Amino acid sequence: MSDEKAPPEGGRPSDDFLARILDQLVDLAQTARDWVRQEAEATVKEKIVPPLQKLGLTLASGFAAAALLVIGLIFVAVAAMVYLSDLLGVALAFLIVGGVYLIGAGIFTAVKVKAMQR
Repeated sequence: MSDEKAPPEGGRPSDDFLARILDQLVDLAQTARDWVRQEAEATVKEKIVPPLQKLGLTLASGFAAAALLVIGLIFVAVAAMVYLSDLLGVALAFLIVGGVYLIGAGIFTAVKVKAMQR
């Protein structure tokens, strides 16, 4: 005699019941996973992408403005050199243009240090 019970007639309904429960649990887990993925994607699209796009546009326009400023300063310096070298000589022209750039750099540095100390 064994302790095993004989299966009820008509197959094993307890196996079918367990299989259905497991299938429903797998479906529930799949649905939950899909929902979490969809919510995470929506959150990223709403909360992360727009600020990054704004930051990218700001950085790109800042770099473009800085490049144009540098090119403009080069042209101004060349024009000042040509004009001052005709009036005062080449050595004095270099001295004046270089001095103006040094004074500008000093002012910029002082303003930046004050801003950083706040």
